[in-house]
Amino acid sequence: MLKAPIAINVKKCLAASGVLIAVLTPCIAAAALGEPEASVQTDALQLRGSINVTEHAGYRLHELQLPSGTKVREFAGADGKVFAVAWNGPVPPNLRQMLGRYFDPLVTAASTKRTSHGHLQVQTNDLVVQAGGHMRAFAGRAYLPQSVPNGVDLGELR
Repeated sequence: MLKAPIAINVKKCLAASGVLIAVLTPCIAAAALGEPEASVQTDALQLRGSINVTEHAGYRLHELQLPSGTKVREFAGADGKVFAVAWNGPVPPNLRQMLGRYFDPLVTAASTKRTSHGHLQVQTNDLVVQAGGHMRAFAGRAYLPQSVPNGVDLGELR
């Protein structure tokens, strides 16, 4: 007789805890690749970093300094979309957050294109990712080749 009430209570507890986790988990509304530039401020808040914006020919650069010492740079074109992200520092950033919808394609491509231990180079028609490093020295960049504004040198995307 106790078995049914216990099973029901466990189910209720699991359902309630699932709802609680969903409510308490912060939403990731990041300025990921291909997303609106306006959400860069959300990144700064979520990552607890300071932000500095500078204008360049063809794009705006949003530099986030994270408490960990890592710098994240988000490049936005005149169309208001983030076309590239870059990072360097002692701790790698949350790539799922930074790459947004391009994270899963990166994982798929990376599983077959690993160049060497500690270095990653993926190049598709839609996405280029170059990353590497070791403890306390990580760096990388990711960009959307077709979204890079005309006249922007890829060497600037660091």
